Amino acid sequence: MKHRDPLSLFLRGAVWLSAILTAFVVITLIGYILIKGIPALNKDLFAWEYTSENGSLMSSLINTVIMVVMTLVIAAPVGVGSAIYLVEYAKRGNKLVKIIRLTAETLSGIPSIVYGLFGYLFFVTAMKWGYSLISGAFTMAIMVLPLIMRTTEEALKAVPDSYREGSFGLGAGRLRTVFRIILPSATPGILAGIILAIGRIVGETAALMYTAGTVAAVPRWKWTGHPLRDFITPLFSSGSTLSVHMYRMSREGLQIDTAYGTAVVLLAIVIGINALSSFTAKRLMKVSGGN
Repeated sequence: MKHRDPLSLFLRGAVWLSAILTAFVVITLIGYILIKGIPALNKDLFAWEYTSENGSLMSSLINTVIMVVMTLVIAAPVGVGSAIYLVEYAKRGNKLVKIIRLTAETLSGIPSIVYGLFGYLFFVTAMKWGYSLISGAFTMAIMVLPLIMRTTEEALKAVPDSYREGSFGLGAGRLRTVFRIILPSATPGILAGIILAIGRIVGETAALMYTAGTVAAVPRWKWTGHPLRDFITPLFSSGSTLSVHMYRMSREGLQIDTAYGTAVVLLAIVIGINALSSFTAKRLMKVSGGN
């Protein structure tokens, strides 16, 4: 029988060995972080104000949330809109489409330190925004844009053509078909890309050190009667995210325990994001199937 052939047995064993090795590495990594980091978790680590004594991560946690929101506000509409154009509007074989896809694939392979250098030269220096959250957000938006665009494009391609044909057959225009038929069906895939982008933003260090800075402080909003200016001005202040905070703590060599505690919090956030994405995708699939 085929499943008893030496080659088949070898391939099956190789697959099982790869799976076991991968699981072992992941479990070992997570276990090591938890063993070293959980004892370091205390109330001082979550103090509102950072000092050299407590090594609080609270300000970095808040800055991480701000960075994620700002980056997605910039990158998500552009990435999703670009994917809609490539899939639904651009003609097949269009040279512009090929150039855009080649550019996106090239951007996906560029090291994050190069993005950080570009962000420093353009946003920090040329635009004169300085080390600030907004400089970091625009740099991260450029980083995650190819990821959002490509995952959205694949999600749109996965929608059966019969959906489009049925909508056109009922007299709906292309715009209505895209927003009422195609996008709802592709939402789980689009959401998966956005969740992956969030994970990259949360875990990024090099690019943000060059652009957002390493100040462990939360932007302070002061209301002076000009809502737009009062909202935007604090975003031009420097602030470190969790990954940058963890790097800074470990680099100094005096607060290694704090770095491990920060790693536990960062790990919990990543696991929570993945769990939330899986739950949301399943719910959306049920809703789409029910409709």
